[in-house]
Amino acid sequence: MKLFNTILSKTVLCSVLLYGGMIHRPIQAQSLNPDADNGGLKLASGFGAIVVAEQTGKARHIAVDKTGRVFIKLKKLQKGKGIVVLQDKNGDGKADEIKSYENYIGTGMAIYQQYLYASSDSSVYRYPLEDGENAIDEKKREVVIVKLPYRPEHETKSITIDASGKLYVNIGAPSNACQVQDRTKGSPGQDPCPLLDSFAGVWQFDAQKLNQRFSDGTRFSTGLRNCVALEWDSHTNQVYALPHGRDQLNTLYPQYFTDEQNAELPSEEFVQLTKDGDYGWPYCYYDHIQGKRIQAPEYGGDGKKTGTRCEAIGAPLMAFPGHWAPNDLLFYHGNQFPERYKNGAFIAFHGSWNRAPLKQAGYFVAFVPMKDGKPSGNWEVFAEGFAGGPEIKSPKDAKHRPMGLAEGPDGSLYISDSVQGTVWRIIYIK
Repeated sequence: MKLFNTILSKTVLCSVLLYGGMIHRPIQAQSLNPDADNGGLKLASGFGAIVVAEQTGKARHIAVDKTGRVFIKLKKLQKGKGIVVLQDKNGDGKADEIKSYENYIGTGMAIYQQYLYASSDSSVYRYPLEDGENAIDEKKREVVIVKLPYRPEHETKSITIDASGKLYVNIGAPSNACQVQDRTKGSPGQDPCPLLDSFAGVWQFDAQKLNQRFSDGTRFSTGLRNCVALEWDSHTNQVYALPHGRDQLNTLYPQYFTDEQNAELPSEEFVQLTKDGDYGWPYCYYDHIQGKRIQAPEYGGDGKKTGTRCEAIGAPLMAFPGHWAPNDLLFYHGNQFPERYKNGAFIAFHGSWNRAPLKQAGYFVAFVPMKDGKPSGNWEVFAEGFAGGPEIKSPKDAKHRPMGLAEGPDGSLYISDSVQGTVWRIIYIK
């Protein structure tokens, strides 16, 4: 087989095909210049950052199409609009055209077969991607799913789509631990928890079928309090998530948990979802300090007991300290970054509110090396400095909070911010 090189440009994919396999060589984004201060971020060695846009609104999840246009879903309407599209026409890495569309808020954003999919808190829509002056045409909006279960807590609907067109939708639980009276000291947990019928799980639909209702979907995985971070990995053909864990162990059960224990527990879990899989909420939670799944106090636990039900649920792929709020997950498949990042996972930690008296934590993007669908090494901080100060007393003090992740066609990593709507583009420069 002949050795050949294909050089698309200084900023796009570069690889050498040899007999026996593909050798990946990272490319430096030489035609792009990172901002002098990397947009206020501290990055892993060899990387730089460009601020693509600022003040776009309270950005949630994002998607980037094959032309490099950035699509942003907003949590709150910005000038009456809920979807923002950024376009860099002169190639300097910064948006010189910003347009806004639609009149609903939400979180989910994905691109599949030349359609942009976007969720509200109760529906999923799609738009054919346009090549003209406007990226999407509101008049061509199609309804994919309507009347998804909605209650005003953990109401946002994250989405991901696999290669066969299966659409996965997170439906968060409107509850802390399924108590008879939510977040009330002394109130027992309901067993069985009635919320599991319609909430606290990931449901599967057909991405190419229109006008579906909740009853048209099937529950794919359960026992997941709220999976804002939900992603299908094209390398393993599996779905992964990082559910948000429950709160208030110390205030509801001070006889079992100190303030310090509550700050660290329950663990933030990185899990691979399986069909009909059960991940334990509300009956169990994972404790990375003890290295086991613990019976929730609402169901007879004391911070140490495991119980048969919890022992039957496997450990997560990886566990992080509690209350970091993982809000997006991305598996990197580009060729711009060095080989060690290939097929690895980036996680956007949105930041905590429930860690006193310990310092608030999160507010960074982590990287987890992966092999064959499992972590192959320890996690590490990839990008930090979003919050803007050495110590954050509460989320409202954070200048920025990392929220959404997306990979560009040249292998750049895009990160959105839910406070001001800043979008960064991370490039490899060394």
